[in-house]
Amino acid sequence: MDELDSAIVELLQQDARQTNRELAAAVGIAPSTCLERVRALRERGVITGFHAEVSLPALNRHVQAFLHVQIRPLSRQVIEGFKAYVTTLPEVLSVFVVAGGDDFLVHVAVPSVDSLHALLMDKFTKRREIVGFRSSIIYQHARNQVVQPLDL
Repeated sequence: MDELDSAIVELLQQDARQTNRELAAAVGIAPSTCLERVRALRERGVITGFHAEVSLPALNRHVQAFLHVQIRPLSRQVIEGFKAYVTTLPEVLSVFVVAGGDDFLVHVAVPSVDSLHALLMDKFTKRREIVGFRSSIIYQHARNQVVQPLDL
């Protein structure tokens, strides 16, 4: 990626709804050139999609938590099966397969602490492959809106 591609990606991360004409003006190139650059970034897999960011509290998801999960036996089949299961749960936002003491980190958002407890009791304790789990309530969440490329 050159500096122009980096600038386009940064601006799209800040506001993906801006028009191609606005984006082209912001980086100082012709709209046709900008359109081709964005198309090439998508084809190369740099830009993987566009999305709407939503307010979790507006969707009655006031409590977020990380669930640290250990499963056994550790096999590809068990890992893939558990990952497939948790991604179907409406409370789940993200699933990470991790190394270390835990095998999974599951990010959930639910209406209340009581509903978090119900999720754990109703949908996690019944899973035979889970040998242990713990939860960490998220008090605050901040993230970088723009991801910059790193030098190799």
